Amino acid sequence: MSVSAVAADPSVCAPLPVLGRDVLVPLVTGGEVDYAALDYAASAPALQRVWDDVAAYAPYYGSVHRGAGYLSQLSTDLFENARKTVADFLGCRIEGGLGEAQSGKGGGGRREGDQVVFTRSTTDSLNLLAAALPQGTRVFVFETEHHASLLPWEHRADLAVTYLNAPRTPRQAVDTLDKALAAREPYGPALVCVTGASNVTGELWPVRELAAAAHAHGARIVLDAAQLAPHHPVDIAELDVDWVAFSGHKLYAPFGAGVLAGRADWLQQAEPYLAGGGASRKVARRTDGGVDVEWHTTAARHEAGSPNVIGAYAIASACQALTEAGFAGLVAREQELIARVRAGLADVPEVRVLSLFGDDAPRVGVLSFVVEGWNSSHFAAALSAEYGIGVRDGLFCAHPLVRTLLGGNPQDPGECGAPEAAPGERSLNAIRVSFGAGTPDEHVERFVRAVRDLVTNGARWNYRTEDGRCVPVRSA
Repeated sequence: MSVSAVAADPSVCAPLPVLGRDVLVPLVTGGEVDYAALDYAASAPALQRVWDDVAAYAPYYGSVHRGAGYLSQLSTDLFENARKTVADFLGCRIEGGLGEAQSGKGGGGRREGDQVVFTRSTTDSLNLLAAALPQGTRVFVFETEHHASLLPWEHRADLAVTYLNAPRTPRQAVDTLDKALAAREPYGPALVCVTGASNVTGELWPVRELAAAAHAHGARIVLDAAQLAPHHPVDIAELDVDWVAFSGHKLYAPFGAGVLAGRADWLQQAEPYLAGGGASRKVARRTDGGVDVEWHTTAARHEAGSPNVIGAYAIASACQALTEAGFAGLVAREQELIARVRAGLADVPEVRVLSLFGDDAPRVGVLSFVVEGWNSSHFAAALSAEYGIGVRDGLFCAHPLVRTLLGGNPQDPGECGAPEAAPGERSLNAIRVSFGAGTPDEHVERFVRAVRDLVTNGARWNYRTEDGRCVPVRSA
């Protein structure tokens, strides 16, 4: 099954309530307008449901694990139940708190004892996995990845990393990986890292087919689901991946938490990601003056320190909210918004939408584009200052991919979100618009009108470069 195979429910969901929906922002041309948050791919607004759940728990906040008091016991239950909720959301099986494995969502083909480890973010999750890989593991990663999944493997000198060229079709992606794995020498532990949905183009990758290729050659695969999970159901068993990583702040859940979920064996065999309390079961002095440590073999092994219980609870609340809303309806509505944006941009000849797999490729609500005659930072600044629309410009922490799509050298250096060119000058940077379950129709319609207006009539204000960014000139 490909991640694109989701049946669209005829009953399209209404936008889910999110914080900030009614926030007014000033326009440089005068007046105020409600802020159109179209930068979901960076950080999605918090669901109102998540905020309400966290607010209801906040008075009961307490230390997690080992505390004898009522609030500590309640917080511990909340934390471990959050772990089970995330496991169910991902279709995996999870250890029962600090005990033995228990069943999550049932179904054939699911392994016993998948672990859900709470981290700080997708980046943290993939760095944790990188630290846990067996010595000498060969890692295969496409140059199209976000830096969170492109770079962590470089931190260990004993890992051999193979960077694969950007494919131009899903089939080419599978074939490229298949050939690279077949040619690897020596034959030993191997890991494939792949995104589920591009943070630049929004295009869905053939995850199930890539997993089959990996497993056919004795390799394992980790899915970067940071951009996929907020828009699309993710099931570890159906996709047949070994691990999934994602961030709460892209899943409508603030408070700085992330998830690494999947196979337990390499995680149990690795040294703890951080050494400290919580990760250790027993610590004793030795006669020679040192200490002996017995580490946990559960998820706690990699969760040293006081856990971010509010962050974990926020993720679990978001998982429940998305599940209860129904992904079929959410996907159907998002596809309608994507169609509107694509049709609107297609009507402006000066706009070029970036794509690896072509216009017909299935995607989530993430699109990047360039505008002929405009520096991307200038265009994004005008959208914000004159129309109250928040988008992103730059290289989106995916420098090799964006430079490839824009015809530059993928090896050229660049700075995230800091274009070097002045207004009106060309630079290898793009504009990204992204949206999701909380986006009102009006925000998308305003964006399309604003793009057409700026291209047709130009900016109504003067702008200058300040600290690497294009900003409106303030009147004296």
